[in-house]
Amino acid sequence: MKELTDRYEAAADDDLVELSLGTPLELWLGEKGESGEERAARLCAASDILAENPDLKDLVTRICAEAIVEDAPDLLAATESVVGPL
Repeated sequence: MKELTDRYEAAADDDLVELSLGTPLELWLGEKGESGEERAARLCAASDILAENPDLKDLVTRICAEAIVEDAPDLLAATESVVGPL
């Protein structure tokens, strides 16, 4: 995937998500091998960002839902068979 977001070029899906959110994915997902102290600091920073931008949660939810529909629609089909149509 190669798209432009404003003036920046996204070479991969992760880049596009980071450009859309304005934050690195590692802030939300963590990094392999992070210490408890690093995790606490990351979660504190994420909490501050969400407090300053309450619409970010909805944006992230929408981006994730669109990615699931596009890349893994079987996940929604499995949910539908358990809980009914969405």
